[in-house]
Parts: sequence; structure tokens; C-alpha cells
Amino acid sequence: MDFLNAFVSLSNYVLIPGVAYGSQLALGALGVTLVYGILRFSNFAHGDTMAFGAMVTVLVTWWLQSLGVSLGPLPTALLALPVGILGTIVLLLVTDRAVYQFYREKKAKPVILVIVSMGVMFIMNGIVRFVIGPDDQRFLDGERFVVSARTFKEMTGLDEGLAIKSTQVITVITAVVVVALLFWFLNRTRAGKSMRAYSDNEDLALLSGVNPERVVMLTWIIVAALATTAGVLYGLDKSFKPFTYFQLLLPIFASAIVGGLGSPLGAIAGGFVIAFSEVTITYAWKKVLGYMMPESLAPDGLVQLLSTDYKFAVSFVILLIVLLFKPTGLFKGQSV
Repeated sequence: MDFLNAFVSLSNYVLIPGVAYGSQLALGALGVTLVYGILRFSNFAHGDTMAFGAMVTVLVTWWLQSLGVSLGPLPTALLALPVGILGTIVLLLVTDRAVYQFYREKKAKPVILVIVSMGVMFIMNGIVRFVIGPDDQRFLDGERFVVSARTFKEMTGLDEGLAIKSTQVITVITAVVVVALLFWFLNRTRAGKSMRAYSDNEDLALLSGVNPERVVMLTWIIVAALATTAGVLYGLDKSFKPFTYFQLLLPIFASAIVGGLGSPLGAIAGGFVIAFSEVTITYAWKKVLGYMMPESLAPDGLVQLLSTDYKFAVSFVILLIVLLFKPTGLFKGQSV
């Protein structure tokens, strides 16, 4: 029984949150990887692109809620998500036309585009804060839990109750569907194959009749969908606060680099590596060890390696280790 209680406690605070957070990071890292693999620069505005998409979705969600529209047990935000994606597509296509296209035509070095993307990041951040404000915004409605701790305790008779939030289930299911659609698109459709060809060898792709502007447009559309979905899922699971998405840029880039920058599979693997590292290192192991160890050896302290305030430091340290010892990442930074 003690082993089961320990496992339930671990599932509550490490396994289930880790899978949900890993799914959110994987979707974010996929967007970064696509921009790097196809447009060949590191897009520092990606975190604030997520914030913008989530902001549009939040505003549309509030409007739908004011009209009395709901999805019953599911969050109304799922109805508003397509509008958020459309808004982000428009933002990214306008930004590309107004900013990035000029540097692309000049064949500017990637470092120039990185600096430009940082400028875009600050502008997007300012727009989001100006429109919706800097504070926490909650927009979750519908059922909060798929399984509640009290129900689980009554069913099993265990001391520990398993609680699975509806947002965690929605996050994992959505991430699986989105990733499956992305891989199908890249591997099975003509447009996806042209994107991969452009990523592998730009000159050869141009000679084969690939339209570069169409590839760029498709890339931004897919990145907008991935960023908005990741931003909304994160906001539903935690809460929406513009500055949080700015901070999320570090674990998202760490995920992409750990997996191998430019590799979609690597982005997914890196997302889960970073998520579980953050959650495991900042978790207080006292309760789990209390169940697993004899009473005389049970720890008095929290048995926490790092406070949750330093969770972003974990991804920074992992990023440094990977860059020092295996800079190509787990999947050797393959092209898209």
C-alpha cells in the first residue's frame, strides 16, 4: 500500500504535470525548430508569438462566455482557438512582409535576423501587455478535473488521492493530434515535401521549381498554429500572464537545442527532457520518501534540490551542458 501511495503522489506532482508541461514545450520547440530549419535563424520572438495567440484566444473566449456560449465540460477556449490561430497567422505574415523579407532579400547573416527577432519580440510583448494588461488572466471554464482526489480515495481506499486536471488531458491529446498532423503534412503532402527540400538544400530546391515565398508563407502559418496552440494550452493549464511567455523562451529554446535544433523529432524529445528535469529537480520528495522508507529513516526536510523559483535555471544548466558536450543535440540537428 505504501508503494502505491508513493506512486500516486509521484504521479500527482511529477509524472502527470511533467507529461502535460513536456507537451506544451514540445509544441513550442517545434515552432522554433521549423523557423531555424527552413528560414535559418533563431526566432527570439517565439515566446511572445505564443503570448499574442493566447491573448486573442482569451479575448474571444471572454466574448463567447459573455454571450453564454460554452462547450459544457470542455473549456470555451477550444472554440476560440481557431480565431487565435488566424490572428497569429495575420500577425506573423505582416511581420515577415514588413521586417524579415527585407533581410532575406539582402541575404543577411543569421545573427542579424536573430537581433531583428529580438526587436520584434519587444514590440509583440508591448502590444500584448498594452491590450490585455500585465496581470494574470484566467479564462478556464468547464470541468476542472477528470479524476478528483476525493473520488480516487473513495474508489481505492488509498491515503493519497490521484487528481488529473481536464486541461492536462486536453493538452496531451491536442499535442498528439497536432504532432501527428504536422508529420503527416511534412512527409505526405507536396507542400510539406517542398518545405523539406528547401530546408535540405535551398539552391537545389529552387532549381527544382520550389517557390521560396510560398515555403516561407507556409512556414509562418504552421508556426502560428503551433505557437498559438502551445500558448493556449499553457494558459489553460496554468494561467495567462504575458511575462510568463517571455520567460518560457528559455525552456523552449533549451528543448529545441537539447533535441537538436532543426529536428522536429528532437524538439519533441527535448521538450520532455526539459520538462521532467525541471519538475523532478524542483519537486519536494519528502512525501514519496516517507512512504518508501522505514519510519526511522523518513526525512524531516522537504528533500528539494531547488526551489520552484529557480525552475528556469534547470533548463539553462541543461542547455549549457548540451552546448559544451553535445552541441548537435540528441538527434544531431537534422534538417526538417
